[in-house]
Amino acid sequence: MLPEYIFYTGVPGSRWSGIAQDIKSSGDYDCTDRADHRVYTHGEFNGHCDAYFGTGMEFDCNLDKSNLDAPFSGQGTRLLMSHEWPYYFNQIIERYPDAWIQLVYRDTFRCFDWWKKAGGWNITYPNYDWYVDDAGMRREIKEQSKLMIDFANKHKLLWSKVPYQSDIYTGTYRP
Repeated sequence: MLPEYIFYTGVPGSRWSGIAQDIKSSGDYDCTDRADHRVYTHGEFNGHCDAYFGTGMEFDCNLDKSNLDAPFSGQGTRLLMSHEWPYYFNQIIERYPDAWIQLVYRDTFRCFDWWKKAGGWNITYPNYDWYVDDAGMRREIKEQSKLMIDFANKHKLLWSKVPYQSDIYTGTYRP
Protein backbone atom coordinates (compact mmCIF):
# COMPACT_ATOMS: atom_id res chain seq x y z
CA MET A 1 0.00 0.00 0.00
CA LEU A 2 1.28 3.43 -0.91
CA PRO A 3 1.78 6.08 1.79
CA GLU A 4 0.09 9.47 1.90
CA TYR A 5 3.33 11.19 0.82
CA ILE A 6 6.30 10.23 -1.30
CA PHE A 7 9.07 12.81 -1.20
CA TYR A 8 10.46 12.53 -4.73
CA THR A 9 13.81 13.98 -5.73
CA GLY A 10 16.37 14.12 -8.50
CA VAL A 11 18.83 16.78 -9.58
CA PRO A 12 18.16 19.08 -12.52
CA GLY A 13 18.73 17.09 -15.72
CA SER A 14 18.24 13.68 -14.10
CA ARG A 15 15.07 13.25 -16.18
CA TRP A 16 13.16 12.63 -12.97
CA SER A 17 10.14 14.66 -14.16
CA GLY A 18 9.45 12.27 -17.03
CA ILE A 19 9.75 9.31 -14.68
CA ALA A 20 7.33 11.05 -12.28
CA GLN A 21 4.79 11.37 -15.09
CA ASP A 22 5.02 7.61 -15.67
CA ILE A 23 4.71 6.88 -11.94
CA LYS A 24 1.68 9.14 -11.56
CA SER A 25 -0.08 7.51 -14.52
CA SER A 26 -0.82 4.39 -12.43
CA GLY A 27 -4.04 5.85 -11.04
CA ASP A 28 -2.89 5.61 -7.41
CA TYR A 29 -1.56 9.18 -7.31
CA ASP A 30 -3.21 12.55 -6.85
CA CYS A 31 -2.50 14.42 -10.09
CA THR A 32 -4.49 17.54 -9.21
CA ASP A 33 -1.23 19.49 -8.86
CA ARG A 34 -0.98 19.56 -12.66
CA ALA A 35 -1.85 22.93 -14.16
CA ASP A 36 -1.24 24.79 -17.41
CA HIS A 37 1.05 27.34 -15.75
CA ARG A 38 3.32 24.49 -14.61
CA VAL A 39 3.84 23.00 -18.06
CA TYR A 40 7.24 23.34 -19.70
CA THR A 41 7.74 21.64 -23.04
CA HIS A 42 11.01 21.25 -24.86
CA GLY A 43 11.18 19.65 -28.27
CA GLU A 44 8.89 16.66 -28.27
CA PHE A 45 8.96 16.32 -24.49
CA ASN A 46 6.41 17.65 -22.00
CA GLY A 47 9.07 17.65 -19.33
CA HIS A 48 7.34 19.48 -16.51
CA CYS A 49 3.68 19.62 -15.54
CA ASP A 50 3.52 18.96 -11.78
CA ALA A 51 3.99 21.25 -8.76
CA TYR A 52 7.59 21.69 -7.60
CA PHE A 53 8.70 22.62 -4.11
CA GLY A 54 11.84 24.66 -3.48
CA THR A 55 13.58 27.99 -3.18
CA GLY A 56 11.93 30.58 -5.41
CA MET A 57 9.23 28.10 -6.42
CA GLU A 58 5.48 28.41 -6.10
CA PHE A 59 5.74 26.25 -2.94
CA ASP A 60 8.84 26.30 -0.73
CA CYS A 61 10.32 23.32 1.10
CA ASN A 62 8.43 24.10 4.30
CA LEU A 63 7.46 20.67 5.66
CA ASP A 64 4.18 21.84 7.19
CA LYS A 65 1.32 19.65 6.03
CA SER A 66 -0.61 22.70 4.80
CA ASN A 67 2.25 23.64 2.46
CA LEU A 68 2.70 20.08 1.18
CA ASP A 69 -1.03 19.74 0.51
CA ALA A 70 -1.45 23.22 -1.05
CA PRO A 71 -1.12 22.26 -4.75
CA PHE A 72 -3.46 19.25 -4.44
CA SER A 73 -7.24 18.88 -4.21
CA GLY A 74 -7.83 15.21 -5.00
CA GLN A 75 -7.33 11.75 -3.56
CA GLY A 76 -4.40 9.35 -3.66
CA THR A 77 -0.73 9.40 -2.82
CA ARG A 78 0.93 12.77 -3.21
CA LEU A 79 4.24 12.72 -5.06
CA LEU A 80 6.01 15.77 -3.63
CA MET A 81 8.69 16.89 -6.07
CA SER A 82 11.74 18.93 -5.13
CA HIS A 83 15.39 19.08 -6.15
CA GLU A 84 16.02 20.25 -2.58
CA TRP A 85 14.64 17.31 -0.56
CA PRO A 86 18.18 15.93 -0.05
CA TYR A 87 18.82 18.85 2.31
CA TYR A 88 15.78 17.79 4.38
CA PHE A 89 15.99 13.99 4.52
CA ASN A 90 16.39 13.82 8.31
CA GLN A 91 13.55 16.28 8.95
CA ILE A 92 11.29 14.40 6.51
CA ILE A 93 11.88 11.12 8.34
CA GLU A 94 11.22 12.79 11.71
CA ARG A 95 8.04 14.61 10.69
CA TYR A 96 6.60 11.99 8.33
CA PRO A 97 7.73 8.58 9.63
CA ASP A 98 5.39 6.70 7.27
CA ALA A 99 6.42 8.61 4.14
CA TRP A 100 8.67 7.19 1.46
CA ILE A 101 11.59 9.03 -0.09
CA GLN A 102 12.25 8.21 -3.73
CA LEU A 103 15.56 9.12 -5.36
CA VAL A 104 16.39 9.38 -9.05
CA TYR A 105 20.10 9.27 -9.82
CA ARG A 106 22.01 9.97 -13.01
CA ASP A 107 25.66 10.88 -13.60
CA THR A 108 26.20 14.56 -12.76
CA PHE A 109 27.84 15.43 -16.10
CA ARG A 110 24.95 13.92 -18.05
CA CYS A 111 22.50 15.75 -15.80
CA PHE A 112 24.03 19.14 -16.48
CA ASP A 113 24.25 18.46 -20.22
CA TRP A 114 20.61 17.31 -20.41
CA TRP A 115 19.43 20.27 -18.36
CA LYS A 116 21.17 22.63 -20.82
CA LYS A 117 19.70 20.77 -23.84
CA ALA A 118 16.25 20.92 -22.25
CA GLY A 119 16.44 24.71 -22.06
CA GLY A 120 18.75 25.50 -19.15
CA TRP A 121 18.19 29.03 -17.94
CA ASN A 122 15.33 29.45 -20.44
CA ILE A 123 13.18 26.81 -18.71
CA THR A 124 10.02 28.63 -17.66
CA TYR A 125 8.88 26.18 -14.95
CA PRO A 126 10.20 25.44 -12.41
CA ASN A 127 12.32 28.41 -11.37
CA TYR A 128 16.08 27.77 -11.37
CA ASP A 129 17.19 31.28 -10.34
CA TRP A 130 18.56 30.22 -6.95
CA TYR A 131 21.28 28.18 -8.71
CA VAL A 132 22.54 31.59 -10.02
CA ASP A 133 24.75 30.50 -12.97
CA ASP A 134 26.28 27.45 -14.67
CA ALA A 135 28.94 27.07 -11.98
CA GLY A 136 26.26 27.22 -9.27
CA MET A 137 24.14 24.69 -11.12
CA ARG A 138 27.08 22.29 -11.49
CA ARG A 139 27.97 22.72 -7.80
CA GLU A 140 24.40 22.03 -6.63
CA ILE A 141 23.95 19.05 -8.96
CA LYS A 142 27.12 17.58 -7.47
CA GLU A 143 26.09 18.37 -3.87
CA GLN A 144 22.52 17.10 -4.22
CA SER A 145 23.79 13.91 -5.90
CA LYS A 146 26.28 13.35 -3.08
CA LEU A 147 23.56 13.80 -0.45
CA MET A 148 21.35 11.28 -2.25
CA ILE A 149 24.18 8.72 -2.52
CA ASP A 150 25.10 9.20 1.15
CA PHE A 151 21.44 8.76 2.17
CA ALA A 152 21.09 5.65 -0.01
CA ASN A 153 24.24 4.13 1.48
CA LYS A 154 23.22 4.96 5.05
CA HIS A 155 19.82 3.29 4.59
CA LYS A 156 21.13 0.48 2.36
CA LEU A 157 18.79 1.34 -0.49
CA LEU A 158 18.78 -0.87 -3.53
CA TRP A 159 19.12 0.94 -6.84
CA SER A 160 17.07 -0.18 -9.83
CA LYS A 161 17.82 0.77 -13.41
CA VAL A 162 14.93 2.61 -15.06
CA PRO A 163 13.75 0.19 -17.76
CA TYR A 164 13.73 2.63 -20.67
CA GLN A 165 16.78 4.67 -19.59
CA SER A 166 20.12 2.89 -19.46
CA ASP A 167 21.85 5.54 -17.32
CA ILE A 168 19.18 6.39 -14.73
CA TYR A 169 18.60 4.63 -11.42
CA THR A 170 15.95 4.87 -8.73
CA GLY A 171 16.04 3.95 -5.09
CA THR A 172 13.22 4.16 -2.55
CA TYR A 173 13.43 4.56 1.22
CA ARG A 174 10.51 2.80 2.87
CA PRO A 175 10.40 2.94 6.69
